[in-house]
Amino acid sequence: MNQGAAAVHATPKREETTAYKILFIIGLCHLLNDSIQSVIPAMFPVLEKSMGLSFTQLGLIAFSLNIVSSIMQPVIGIIADKKSLPFALPIGLTFTLVGILGLAFAPRYEWIIVSVLLIGLGSAIFHPEGSRVAFMAAGPRRGLAQSIYQVGGNSGQALAPLITALILVPLGQKGAALFAIVAALAVGLLIYIANWYSKKLKYSSTQKKVKRAMKQIDHQVSKSIKSALILVLFLIFARSWYTSGMTNYYAFYAIEKYALTIKESQMFLFAFLVFGALGTFFGGPLADRFGKKNIIFFSMLGAAPLSAFIPFVPATLAFIMLSVAGFILMLSFSVTVVYAQELIPGKIGTMAGLTVGFAFGMGAVGSIGLGYLADLIGLPLTIMLTGFLPLLGLFTLFLPSDKTLSSWHQ
Repeated sequence: MNQGAAAVHATPKREETTAYKILFIIGLCHLLNDSIQSVIPAMFPVLEKSMGLSFTQLGLIAFSLNIVSSIMQPVIGIIADKKSLPFALPIGLTFTLVGILGLAFAPRYEWIIVSVLLIGLGSAIFHPEGSRVAFMAAGPRRGLAQSIYQVGGNSGQALAPLITALILVPLGQKGAALFAIVAALAVGLLIYIANWYSKKLKYSSTQKKVKRAMKQIDHQVSKSIKSALILVLFLIFARSWYTSGMTNYYAFYAIEKYALTIKESQMFLFAFLVFGALGTFFGGPLADRFGKKNIIFFSMLGAAPLSAFIPFVPATLAFIMLSVAGFILMLSFSVTVVYAQELIPGKIGTMAGLTVGFAFGMGAVGSIGLGYLADLIGLPLTIMLTGFLPLLGLFTLFLPSDKTLSSWHQ
């Protein structure tokens, strides 16, 4: 083992323990952050009525959120990898706090766009540094740590149907102001996290050695590592395209095929998201035990038969299969983040930004493409074709094994 790699592993034993308290707090903050983000699409029916917005205007709101949140995440990650930014976490949520208040009381469409941009910026700042905190608190259980962190975000996103029904429908646009309380709570928790983060950096007596070692490794990144990263991102995009297609269009398909009400169709979506959140949680511990590549492969290929047959079965069976498919498919969500972080050590924030933020943006692009396809060939055929996207998981076979991944940085 060379001196650079030795420095990476030469951390005090006390740093190798898993800080569960920190993990649960950052996971809760992730839930609070993403539940606030989910307020925006949940408000679309309310804004359409209160302001008379067109579908194009609503689409621009969604685009504004996604483009800032997704594109900025890798940028923030790159900056944070060069210089740790502990207090960026509460500062990011403060942007979100201002944005949600602006959204609740916006008198005109232009103010809504500005408010959404602030929420997107807050989310872009939070996610890479949040993933870094999970990495730092993980100890030897990196898969579990990312699962605890990521399941918070997925659970927050799954709350959108409930937020619409319980808060925004009865209270209208101003009901979003209640989420300022949620944002303020997150800011308070993140100040605590930021203090822990700062102390962790000061405590580490090998921090400078680790950074020097990481720079040495960065210059030695081979074509094989770059190819593996491109393949991981491709697999994430395929998963994102499928989940975006189902969350945006399956409800319309279910209404048409099974003669469901809007409320009943939302329960299909809610089940898909909730079981996906459960899958996110279990994926990390399973990867710690059975290997990251194995879980990514099982996640994609295990969901493929279910996703392919969902459009052809009766409503009750479709509900069950959709739930199971969501669980299996999202087993790989946190695992792909850890795989990328271990693929290129020292770029924790950058990899988190690419695998979560940029992939989220690509999912939005995929959603637009599927929407265009639905207009071109019809919704039923589009949903059927979408069901075959998880088959792209076969490309997982070309990923380096966990053992190979470890050997590249020794």
